[in-house]
Amino acid sequence: MNAQLANWDDLRVFLAVARAGSLSGAARSLGVNHSTVFRRVAGLEETLGVRLFDRLPTGYALTPVGEETLGIVERIEDDVTALDRTVTGQDLRLSGTVRITAIDMLAFWLLPDHLRRFRETHSGIEVEIVVGNEALNLSRRETDIALRIGNTPPETLVGRKVGQLEFAIYGAPDYCAAHPGADLAQQDWIGFDSAHAPLTRQLEKLLPGMRPAVRSNSVACAVRLAKAGLGLALLPCAIAELKPDLIRVAELPESFGLDLWLLTHEDLRHTARIRAVLEFLTPALAESLKKCTKGPEI
Repeated sequence: MNAQLANWDDLRVFLAVARAGSLSGAARSLGVNHSTVFRRVAGLEETLGVRLFDRLPTGYALTPVGEETLGIVERIEDDVTALDRTVTGQDLRLSGTVRITAIDMLAFWLLPDHLRRFRETHSGIEVEIVVGNEALNLSRRETDIALRIGNTPPETLVGRKVGQLEFAIYGAPDYCAAHPGADLAQQDWIGFDSAHAPLTRQLEKLLPGMRPAVRSNSVACAVRLAKAGLGLALLPCAIAELKPDLIRVAELPESFGLDLWLLTHEDLRHTARIRAVLEFLTPALAESLKKCTKGPEI
C-alpha cells in the first residue's frame, strides 16, 4: 500500500464517497461532476494498490481496508481543518468570503435587508448564503457562521443568543370560518419533519397525539400551505404576521418559544471579516425579533 503518494484532494473525494455512499452524492457535496469523482476514486485505489469500495447496485460500500482507511483519513481531515481554522483565525483583512447557513424563513425574511446595509460599509466582504435545514459542520469549515434555532446550542460553538422567536397558531380565513370553535387537537395541521425537531417537540408537548394532515421540511412552505387553507400551522409571529391573509387563531404559553443563535467556531471568532459580520448581525437580528418589518412575498 503506497500511501505516501496519495494527495489530499483525492482523500477528500474518498471521504465524500464514503459519507454519501454514492458517486452522485459525493459529486453534489463537492460541487464537481460524476466522472471527476469516479476518476479520483479509481486513481486513489490504483495509487494505494487496494480496493477501497465495493461497487454495489445500491451504491458504493467500504471494503474492510476502506473502513480502516476512513478512520485514518478522518484524523487527517481533523488536522487539516484545524490548521485552516488557525490560519484563518489570524486573518485581519476585511475582505474575502464569509459563508452563512440559515433555514429558509431566516434567509428569506430576516437576512436580506440586513446584508444590504452590511454591504454598504463592507464592500470587500462577499457573503455566501446557504439555505437549508442541514446542520453544516463549522468545525470542518463547511460554513463560517450559522443561524440556528433551539434553546441549547452545541457546546463546541461560540456566539450569542440574539433573541427569541415567539410562535402562535395561524390559519387562512376560509379555513378558520369552516372550522369555528373546533378543538385544536382535532383540526387539520401542517406539521414539520425531523429537520425542525425543536419545533416539532414543542408542538407535540402542546397537543399530544396530534397528527398532521401534511408535513414539510420548510417553514416557508408551511406558510404557503396555511395560506392555501390546508390547515393550521405553528409559525413564528414575526413572519406569519407579515401575511395579511393569515390570522392568529390561538396564543401559546409564554414558555413556548425558541432561541435564535448566531454561532461560529472558536478558532474563527477573531477573523476580521467573520467578526465584522457577527458584530453587525447580532444587534440587527435582535431588533428584527422585536418588531415586524415587511418582508418579501414567498
